[in-house]
Amino acid sequence: MLFEEDLRRSPTCLIVPGLGNSGPGHWQTIWEQERGDCTRVELGCWDAPVRNVWIGRIDQAVRAAGGPVVLVAHSLGCVAVAWWAGLLGEDVTSRVAGALLVAPPDADRIGSADVIARFAPTPLAPLPFPAIVVASSDDPYCRPHRAEEMASAWLADLVMLEDHGHINAATGLGRWSEGQRLLDRLMEGDVRRGATPRAPVTQTALPKHATMR
Repeated sequence: MLFEEDLRRSPTCLIVPGLGNSGPGHWQTIWEQERGDCTRVELGCWDAPVRNVWIGRIDQAVRAAGGPVVLVAHSLGCVAVAWWAGLLGEDVTSRVAGALLVAPPDADRIGSADVIARFAPTPLAPLPFPAIVVASSDDPYCRPHRAEEMASAWLADLVMLEDHGHINAATGLGRWSEGQRLLDRLMEGDVRRGATPRAPVTQTALPKHATMR
């Protein structure tokens, strides 16, 4: 349980990577290096993720932060966050000021890789904190309608990018200024839980890519 003075602190940004971790050139890595408010959650078993291990590591990181946090998850990390939020009590989830969930994969999709399917079924209960889902129209791991379903079920805002692949290092976003603006909105408490998903946002098309990192 956090005391009132803890909740008044500026949130810590917890980076939650996906399968294989986020390497050099990934926007998550750049944010961690350049922003003074971001730290990475060491989920472990990066190439052969275990759902309950990842849930436990997220829980440990949130508890250890000692104040409010904003979760910034990519790919399979988004599904892990959804699992964590549904399994933990209010005393922990109340520490989360918001979540930026980027390129969540469809773990329930027929033909999904085994490492993704291990996280099925995708939790579809409302998240107990404000959230923004960012998806791409050509993400090879999640069709747009499925991203819309997840955002709606999670009571999250939805930003749909045009032709941004899996929104990862291969997409070539660099510092990804638009993503940082979304993060800043969450950090400042400018996103309300249960907001109606936004109309898709169209941006400059980028090459298609099919790597999860």
